[in-house]
Amino acid sequence: MASVVELTYYPVKGCAGASVGEALLTPAGLAHDRTFMVVGEECVGRTQRRDPRLALVRPTVGDDGERLVLHAPGVEALDLRVDTVGDRRKVEVLGTVHQGIDQGDAAADWFSEVLRAPSRLVRVPPEHDRVTDGRIPGTSAYADSCALHVVSRATLGLLHRKLAERGLPPLPMNRFRPNIVVDGWDEPHTEDRAHRIRIGDTELGYAKLAIRCAVTTVEQETGAKAGPEPLRTLAGYRRATEGGVAYGTKYAVLRTGTLSVGDTVNVTSWGESEL
Repeated sequence: MASVVELTYYPVKGCAGASVGEALLTPAGLAHDRTFMVVGEECVGRTQRRDPRLALVRPTVGDDGERLVLHAPGVEALDLRVDTVGDRRKVEVLGTVHQGIDQGDAAADWFSEVLRAPSRLVRVPPEHDRVTDGRIPGTSAYADSCALHVVSRATLGLLHRKLAERGLPPLPMNRFRPNIVVDGWDEPHTEDRAHRIRIGDTELGYAKLAIRCAVTTVEQETGAKAGPEPLRTLAGYRRATEGGVAYGTKYAVLRTGTLSVGDTVNVTSWGESEL
């Protein structure tokens, strides 16, 4: 029987995740997931594609969302009161313009020091009404696209076997930065075909395959790029028809509720893989 074995939300886009035993599922994904984003001087969102040092930042958000605490090696931790009412500014996520609430000079100085480049921190405003793409539309905060990213341990296990065939070591799951990790599916990439899923009192709907980028080549513990893997190996067996490689699946939230590690994962509708 398949079940949830990991739940992770990422308070600041591109930064380290926070693993939890239980999480509220909102229409935009796990509570507090990618509600903050670091932007450069042109107000374009920073990601690990160009700023791998984001991985060194370990953010935590209070349950009420009113405080954000930031940790990174070599700098003093910063405890922020979250601003949800300040002036809005235009910010860009992968070419699309949204609104953000600037979180002040202390946060800007802190991230500028950690990333060694002028930066500011913004929060998604309460009126954020983004519509995400995919087979089932939904919403999300500053995630690249859909609300939830799901990967199974069987899928990672197949990658490990492919890497071993090339004499390469296994990679940790955090290279793929999933929100939900599922165990108990025998076949790798079962998440490609699981088009409707019930977990506890929540329901997820298939949106699209996750097309992977250079973030998967960043060591999440060190914030350094570590060569061409896993993209080189994935290109040998997971090429997507529209280009790139597919690994994991994106879902929209059909019914909100509470998710817990240990919850049973029930697939209520199956479909064909789009790969």
